[in-house]
Amino acid sequence: MPFQPPPDLAALSLAQIADLVAARRLPPVDQWTPVETLDSEMEIRADGRWYHQGGPISRPAMVRAFSTLLMRDNSGQHWLVTPQDRQSIRVEDAAFVAIDVVQQDGALAFRLNTDDTVIAGPDHPLIARGNAETPAIYLAVRHGCEARLNRSTWGQLVDIALEKGGADGGLTVDSLGISFPLVPA
Repeated sequence: MPFQPPPDLAALSLAQIADLVAARRLPPVDQWTPVETLDSEMEIRADGRWYHQGGPISRPAMVRAFSTLLMRDNSGQHWLVTPQDRQSIRVEDAAFVAIDVVQQDGALAFRLNTDDTVIAGPDHPLIARGNAETPAIYLAVRHGCEARLNRSTWGQLVDIALEKGGADGGLTVDSLGISFPLVPA
């Protein structure tokens, strides 16, 4: 079946975005307990590009499929998990990159480099790391994995915070009733 590109986030209502999120059926990697542990010989670079044995994975459909099997354990190790095995995968920064954001009806919806859509809130908080001069904002995605916001998405959030009235280092954005700082504490 050919890949259907996702619709533009800005053209959707919050209800339509929520329907997109709910329609995405993901494998239950958190319920699988494979015994065998292997090395996938894969890497996700900081810019979101995937590599296998040093060569880029150029098929977006493969990246999307592999991304549904990702999880990160408590030690910070990322894994590709199947019912038969779990394979370590090297991740330079975050497993995903948030490439767009839209504010709709009191919520922030993010598009990821894998075409996933995530709505920030209690289950998917925004996390500010780094320092005030060089902040890095992350979004909790699923199974311990995170998305780092790219520069343009960070700029969109700053614009949203400034429209809200944030200034003087107190930049925050709200989503689903929770306020998230954009500057690390």
